[in-house]
Amino acid sequence: MTKRRVSVFLTAGVMTLVVVTAIAWAQAQQNPTGPAAVPESAPIAQDRIPQPIRNAVNATDRPATDKNLDAGRQPEQMLAFFGIQPGMKVADLWAGTGYSTELLARAVGASGKVDSQNPPFPPEFQMIAQAWTDRLKNPTLKNVTAVSKPFDAADFLPAPPGSLDVVVINMNYHDLVLRNIDRAKVNAAVSQALKSGGAYAIVDHSAKDGSGVKDIELHRIDEQFLINEVQKAGFTLVARSGALRHPTDDRTWSTSPRVAGERRGTSDRFMLLFKKP
Repeated sequence: MTKRRVSVFLTAGVMTLVVVTAIAWAQAQQNPTGPAAVPESAPIAQDRIPQPIRNAVNATDRPATDKNLDAGRQPEQMLAFFGIQPGMKVADLWAGTGYSTELLARAVGASGKVDSQNPPFPPEFQMIAQAWTDRLKNPTLKNVTAVSKPFDAADFLPAPPGSLDVVVINMNYHDLVLRNIDRAKVNAAVSQALKSGGAYAIVDHSAKDGSGVKDIELHRIDEQFLINEVQKAGFTLVARSGALRHPTDDRTWSTSPRVAGERRGTSDRFMLLFKKP
């Protein structure tokens, strides 16, 4: 009898351990790795910025309107943190007027390639569409392919599967939410287009921590909310940069360029680097 009781107790103990382990695994899936588990790095020292990136940013023929935005956007930090190198194949999603597209095109050089994607613009945003179209006529951007496709199109990211090194969304992931775009589909398409080990690189305006999408009309998004969505697509958060942090930003005002006025470029922003396994 004693041996049977011991056997029963051991079996019960093993079952309890299995159940506890299963619960812990389930909780881990519901609470993906977030900012607390991935320390935020300081801005990259100027002498560690790769020369091709310095050359891209400091090119004398860059438009003056772009250069005027550099102080707020810190393009050297962005390109260096995301690991952009000559010869890479990259994509710039929701490219807007093409500020990031041009920087990427210059940084990857003639041996690289950039897909610059925008959804079709409504009539009130035709000035942006025209600015993007005009920019891509510049011979310096001959390594850029323009893609004018909505995010619900099967080929909004036309790169062959497993062909891209980096996909960038610079301050527009929140717009995917604002426009009720299927982010799961977008993130899955990004994953399909990236190589194994490829980077999904995202910059966006910070909403208040824990706010989710409550302040999406302010063109801001909660960092942890975004991380959770991207990790559900199978990506792993590997690095965070504090180069675009502005601690004095109270996160209560709209970052839309149409209304931000003199505060444009002073919003608190997070910069995240995800990797495809």
